[in-house]
Amino acid sequence: MPLFGAHLSIAGGYHKAAEAAAALKMDCVQIFTKNNNQWRAKPITEEDVSLFREAVEGAGLSYPCAHTSYLLNPAAPDDELWHKSIDGLIVELERAEQLGLAGLVLHPGSPKDRGEEFGLDRITQCLDRVLAKADSEVPIWLEATAGQGSHLGHRFEQLGELLKRSARPKRLAVCIDTCHIFAAGYPIADETDYEQTIAELDHHVGLSNVAAFHLNDSKKELGSRVDRHEHIGQGKIGREGFRNVVTDSRFDSLPMYLETPKGQREKDDKDWDAVNLGLLRRLKPRAR
Repeated sequence: MPLFGAHLSIAGGYHKAAEAAAALKMDCVQIFTKNNNQWRAKPITEEDVSLFREAVEGAGLSYPCAHTSYLLNPAAPDDELWHKSIDGLIVELERAEQLGLAGLVLHPGSPKDRGEEFGLDRITQCLDRVLAKADSEVPIWLEATAGQGSHLGHRFEQLGELLKRSARPKRLAVCIDTCHIFAAGYPIADETDYEQTIAELDHHVGLSNVAAFHLNDSKKELGSRVDRHEHIGQGKIGREGFRNVVTDSRFDSLPMYLETPKGQREKDDKDWDAVNLGLLRRLKPRAR
């Protein structure tokens, strides 16, 4: 079986996320290393690092990772934003290094109206500069996107091309988000469709380059190119799609992080991470 976890809050300190993961008997955890909607970042102290690493070790967590700020746009045609994204990504990689993280998840970005080829080239240049300059060995995990607007990364061909063009491909890998690939047009609920989708992933990206999964159901239909997460089994993918993913022996021991809603609904006091994790853990391979 894969390793199950979730994206958890760092409110009160990074160690709080690890402690919350331990309380839910998670195997892994994803965090932000800073406020995800601000460019500025409060320095990480030695105490922050010590408490977090001790909490991760104490909980027996594997593959603690971080998601980058949503402000970053490695494909930006605007030079000011592009250079700001380079600097911001360097900071996030170095923060991930301080905390001892296994990976840093990054959305490839949007070239706006400049087109795919411009965007792929822009992303490649950004990543090459960042990986050459950052004082960090943490790999960047390029996330498959839903393809909203002009965002790249919604086709496996695009992700594979970014790996191919990189001057440092061993520092890159891919994170597959189930909601995103479904919204981008890759079916995973039917077993035959799922196998075809994974075959395409293997052909264009290579399964050895898949480092992690985000497990999210989708509020929107297949091919909608709209990124709206739903609880496991309550969206358009359904339980069978997740059965296909989490019982696939090719992904054994990979970290899989929930990014499902946290109970923001009015009067909703359920611990949705516990509910979703419980469902995933109960899924068994189909009888042959």
